[in-house]
Amino acid sequence: MTTPKRYSHEELSKAIEQYPWWGGARMALLREDGSAEIKDHITLLHATLRPLATIATTNVDIERLTHLSTDDLIARFLKRDDYRIVAEEGAAEDLSEHDMGDEEDMVSEELAEIYLNQGLYDAAIDTYRKLSLLNSEKSVYFAGLIAEIEDKKKK
Repeated sequence: MTTPKRYSHEELSKAIEQYPWWGGARMALLREDGSAEIKDHITLLHATLRPLATIATTNVDIERLTHLSTDDLIARFLKRDDYRIVAEEGAAEDLSEHDMGDEEDMVSEELAEIYLNQGLYDAAIDTYRKLSLLNSEKSVYFAGLIAEIEDKKKK
């Protein structure tokens, strides 16, 4: 293996004058001079010729960079379209002293099912009995439901 030929300062200067775009001759000339300022120029020239070679590569944790917390997700959702629930302006109506009417108005099959799902068997039975009185055409249906609940209650 042969060692590369070392060109003189004059030969490199002449090559730079003739071929100003040739970075290799310019780099060799700067190395010949050897000052700290010249080394900075060499680094800059090297970065110009091979930009990716001068960048230190590190492993990047993509998962950590792209992880969104629950608060971030909610904020992003709310920012996209304004989905905030805001009370209308004006005084809120005080329902604490409002008469809710008869208790019979407050019965429904849905309420009875809620009581049943919560394990409040007596409340469900009472609600179905009231519904049976209010809806005589469905009294047989409600009687069957009451019987099922009482059997479930016994177990």
